Amino acid sequence: MPDASERLPIGLAGTATITVTPAVTARHMGSGAVQVFATPELVRLMEQAAVHALADRLGPGEQSVGVLVDVQHLAASPVGATVTARAELVGIDRRRLTFKVSASDGVETVGEGTHVRALIDLARFEERIAKKRVALGITA
Repeated sequence: MPDASERLPIGLAGTATITVTPAVTARHMGSGAVQVFATPELVRLMEQAAVHALADRLGPGEQSVGVLVDVQHLAASPVGATVTARAELVGIDRRRLTFKVSASDGVETVGEGTHVRALIDLARFEERIAKKRVALGITA
């Protein structure tokens, strides 16, 4: 796998957007009792933004997986709001990519933090998972 810094420039960015519906609220997700954008969905949206940043930059057989999320959910977004997350590549350490992530609902910043993804060789990864399935006795 070639050095990531050769293909992935610092500053590379991606976005992801969602409209808050009842299905992505804390009440529906079981992460709270209120009808506002759920923290797990905020984290997922930020991860999607990082994936979008990398989409056209990965080599054949290469993927990325999330390995760290450190996010603060700063403000509530009601049903009907549109939340946009942005992920900007701010650091590369061999195969580990560090993104600065943030999200806004058009009124204010609703979340911010850091997300780290690791570059993987998909065939080797799937081979390890297949071995783990066998070790766990999973047949389906």
